[in-house]
Amino acid sequence: MTETLPQQARTDLPAQFSPAEVEGELYQRWVERGYFTPDAGSDKPPFTIVIPPPNVTGSLHIGHAFEHTLIDLIIRRKRMQGFETLWLPGMDHASIAVHALVEKQLAAEGTSRRELGREAFIERTWAWKAEYGGKILAQMRRLGDSVDWTRDRFTMDEKSNRAVLTIFKKLYDEGLIYRAERLVNWSPVLRSVLSDAEVDHEEVEGELVSMRYGDGDASIVVATTRVETMLGDTAVAVHPADERYQHLIGTLIELPLTGRKIPVIADEHVDPEFGTGAVKVTPAHDPNDFEIGKRHQLPMPTIMDEQGRIADSGTEFDGMDRFEARVAIREALRAQGRIVAEKRPYLHSVGHSSRSKEPIEPRLSLQWFVKVGPLAKAAGDAVREGKVAIHPPEMAKRYFDWVDNLHDWCISRQLWWGHRIPVWYGPDGEQVCLGPDEQPPAGEGWRQDEDVLDTWFSSGLWPFSTLGWPEQTDDLAKFYPTSVLVTGYDILFFWVLRMMMFGLYAMDGVPPFHTIALHGMVRDQHGKKMSKTIGNVVDPLDWMDRFGTDALRFTMARGANPGTDVPISEEWVAGSRNFGTKLWNATRFAMMNGATVAEPVPARESLTDADRWILDRLDSLVSEVDGLLDDYQFAKSTEALYHFVWDEFCDWYLELAKVQLGDDRAAATRAVLGHVLDVVLRLLHPVSPYLTETLWTALTGEESLVVAAWPTVSGATADPVAAERIAAVQQLVTEIRRFRSDQGIKPGQRVATRLAGMDAAGLTALTASVRALVKLDEPGEGFTASADFELNLPTGTVTIELDTSGTIDVAAERKRLAKDLAVNEKELAGCVAKLNNPAFTDKAPAAVVEKITERKAAAEAEIERITARLASLPPA
Repeated sequence: MTETLPQQARTDLPAQFSPAEVEGELYQRWVERGYFTPDAGSDKPPFTIVIPPPNVTGSLHIGHAFEHTLIDLIIRRKRMQGFETLWLPGMDHASIAVHALVEKQLAAEGTSRRELGREAFIERTWAWKAEYGGKILAQMRRLGDSVDWTRDRFTMDEKSNRAVLTIFKKLYDEGLIYRAERLVNWSPVLRSVLSDAEVDHEEVEGELVSMRYGDGDASIVVATTRVETMLGDTAVAVHPADERYQHLIGTLIELPLTGRKIPVIADEHVDPEFGTGAVKVTPAHDPNDFEIGKRHQLPMPTIMDEQGRIADSGTEFDGMDRFEARVAIREALRAQGRIVAEKRPYLHSVGHSSRSKEPIEPRLSLQWFVKVGPLAKAAGDAVREGKVAIHPPEMAKRYFDWVDNLHDWCISRQLWWGHRIPVWYGPDGEQVCLGPDEQPPAGEGWRQDEDVLDTWFSSGLWPFSTLGWPEQTDDLAKFYPTSVLVTGYDILFFWVLRMMMFGLYAMDGVPPFHTIALHGMVRDQHGKKMSKTIGNVVDPLDWMDRFGTDALRFTMARGANPGTDVPISEEWVAGSRNFGTKLWNATRFAMMNGATVAEPVPARESLTDADRWILDRLDSLVSEVDGLLDDYQFAKSTEALYHFVWDEFCDWYLELAKVQLGDDRAAATRAVLGHVLDVVLRLLHPVSPYLTETLWTALTGEESLVVAAWPTVSGATADPVAAERIAAVQQLVTEIRRFRSDQGIKPGQRVATRLAGMDAAGLTALTASVRALVKLDEPGEGFTASADFELNLPTGTVTIELDTSGTIDVAAERKRLAKDLAVNEKELAGCVAKLNNPAFTDKAPAAVVEKITERKAAAEAEIERITARLASLPPA
């Protein structure tokens, strides 16, 4: 027997991994060596991902950490597979979000953007961006994002602005951008249109007021939650088949408080079963009413100004805030005896600005729109024809529901921070759209449109504007179309669809990506949405500080099933940290015992069953992980790695290898240990980059895992005999451990044992390993078995005979068993009582009854086992 630890064996690994001591230094080394910067002129096949650009206002929240983990996992693997990989970083100017923050600062200083003026406000906003923006970029480094910082972009940089001007003019010239009055989401605080993405719908307690228009037989009752809008009513609508109102259809009734008369019209949109079956029609302040107004060519007066104050209604309420007017108008109607009923509180959904938090106001306004019909059709066809795949496939239905029913897109915002609409108006009503490098018209009276473009307009160009479009750059030629878009299903409509429309339009029918991989939202461990109000919001930076970046990333990936929400808890992150510790200790043990990484691995025929088994399992792991990652099954691939490392490699192979390291098999065992760790660390690197880089470079002495090759299967023929023998050993060891526990033998206590039948079962070479794993001594002279059992293994029958004399405290063991017996007898009695009670069995679900039946059988088996054990014990 040779020494377990060869004298020349050593390790540079400390006793434990300290993430804080290595993460920053490792990341900086990767960047400085240019690992993340691809060469557009190389012959390698390209693989491109553009980052979903975080807002310049942002900091790293748990959703970013989750999404970036998945993207980095993909890009690191592809880099190792030999692709010319580009993960292009950047930020979004976040028009409304930044606008709100800067205006808040100005308000604190006692001023406003209007007092400051447009030019000074823009200058102030750029200064704000320089001071506060980009915080998230530093945090992306902390997370380990392997992005190419040399290609960092911003949606309002010079190149992006050029792309915006180019596509706006192209769309304008082709009649796909137009200006018109339409109903929009209006923020009175911001005095701007909001996109649907910037409106949060919340259940609020309001009031439902029923009021009577007209008098006597020529009267009708309508209900509303927004009494103030009645000043803008231009009709009352009923269903054409509603017999109650046939005599009123086509007549005029008095609109209270206004001095106006409005028609009663018939429209099939009205539900005669809801309320009174009659609805007030306010076309300029309600989406459904707007459509009715268009169908019946109704007037559409706007009775609120940009700040949500009643205006131009011709009533005493002009100048009142909308909420003040709501009360005043209701009381004025009450004074006239027109309030028929009131329901308060009345729970209903109200849209709120996600930035300024106030209720939005549907408002008719002159705005710029994109005519999405032909663009949306192309975006739908690209998926239907297989040019773009949506993963998981079941999400395609949601995509088609949106793309096939898309309304024209309002792209103008009444803000100053953003891409200004490149349209000039002349003194005589002229309208000119300018592209890049074009000069505004000369002469007096010309002015540029005051509005800026919706943030989604510039971010919709992201996959190609970031690569240099409209110029025909080397980057564009090499890296477009991008390979995969990884993003949340929640912005499938808002961002993904716009990129599809613009990419297909600008790039001659070539979609912006081959695959759309959709993930869910991160939720707490109970599946609840994270909310500051609930108090369950998680700061990923805190967990990274406490458990290390790899532990957070591993937890994220392990929960990432395609298209489904991801629960996460501190306990699970701590568990991932423990997994890293397990791998660290295993690698350190292997290195201390002289593990080497050499090619080729010793010939299979020269190896033990344990060696051949673990190498076969390793090949299966490589194949399984590859297949799962190709299918974006991050959770399953990470789970497979977890169980291989913890269950098969650490719990079984390392223990079996310890015996082999002490004899003439040591050299081959060291090679197998080194090879398995080499492959496992490569497979784990995309999800746990810092830990694996530290371990792998120490194990191999090589430069970096970032640029190491991705592992492939060995091609060796699997050995089913070795697998069967190891399975037999696992069963044998597990049953001996259970038997020892039943006998009351402490885990670390050695017991003289005879193993009969090992030769016939083909397990002779593994006998020493079995004895080591379960603390069994060779039987000496005069050995007498006091306990035994027979085990039928896949390879044969083995009899285990143990001398337990002197190993247990009989009195204590009887007391313990008696306690266990009482517990199981109580459990059995409870189950029997339930199953014999018709009131339970007749009413309980079948699954519940089945569960009680299973518990009864388990209790009976335990009682039988404990009774037999008590009978086998000698007297105390």
